[in-house]
Amino acid sequence: MDPPSPDSIQPLSKRDAQQAFIKYASEKCCYSTKPAEEGVITLMETFDTYRYCLETFTETRTMERSQKPYFGEKIDTEQRTPPGKWEIPVNAPDFFHEGRHEVEVPHTSSVKTVCCGCGGSGLTFNSLDWNLCVFCNGCRMTICGVCNGAAEVRCFVCLGRGRIRVFTVLIVSWHNNRDQHTVEQFSGLKMSKLDKVPGRMMFTDTGDMVHPVRNFSDPAVVQTSESFLRKHQKNLQSSKTCILKQRQTIELLPISKVTYEWREESHVFVVYGRNFKVSAEDYPAACCSCCSLM
Repeated sequence: MDPPSPDSIQPLSKRDAQQAFIKYASEKCCYSTKPAEEGVITLMETFDTYRYCLETFTETRTMERSQKPYFGEKIDTEQRTPPGKWEIPVNAPDFFHEGRHEVEVPHTSSVKTVCCGCGGSGLTFNSLDWNLCVFCNGCRMTICGVCNGAAEVRCFVCLGRGRIRVFTVLIVSWHNNRDQHTVEQFSGLKMSKLDKVPGRMMFTDTGDMVHPVRNFSDPAVVQTSESFLRKHQKNLQSSKTCILKQRQTIELLPISKVTYEWREESHVFVVYGRNFKVSAEDYPAACCSCCSLM
């Protein structure tokens, strides 16, 4: 799928530029609004650029051994081969929403009659003697809040049962792997400012595996699409991880460099983003520098 041509995007008008400039100045506590209100726009230059984003939604499955106290419940003792990690059905969340889920693998459960934490006694021990509370050392003082005067503490592994159930757990995690790149522009605006503003969505392509962008007006976007797709396909597929869905988008980031005159001097401000943000580092009527640094 080819993205549309950006030729239909209307350039910023002088009126909209001045209104954005006045709003910008009025929100600065140390700025006079006179330059924005009285300044005469003499030149407007367009430096529109693009932001490309690739999202790859993956599912990763791993297995590990786990254990719980055994309370006499029925054990899956069927002599059958446990299913592989990709054979166990698990409901995934909505695409591009991260999550995690754990499920016990069938036919992997067994009971250990001697707990590894207490040797089957159901009680913990300290460095001095078996079965003594490590907080009161077995003196049965009523102030002990751990053993409640019993001088014994239940094993934290088997919870005093003396036996544990061991089994295999399948851990499934979903992750949205996201890479984006903004094409360099030469208006004088810092690139970091563009990370914080929304653009105009021009192109969205979603599929199990998307193809590189073709026939776009800016070759840097085409190159970025090809590079990101190669990177994701190489790094995000393995025996433990599979790609469920991909999505790529192209946003137009409108940028207008505006030259204006105020009191016979020339100054510049930049209007950028879909929400008409303004940057004016040489604003001529600031009583201090604190606002210009924000």
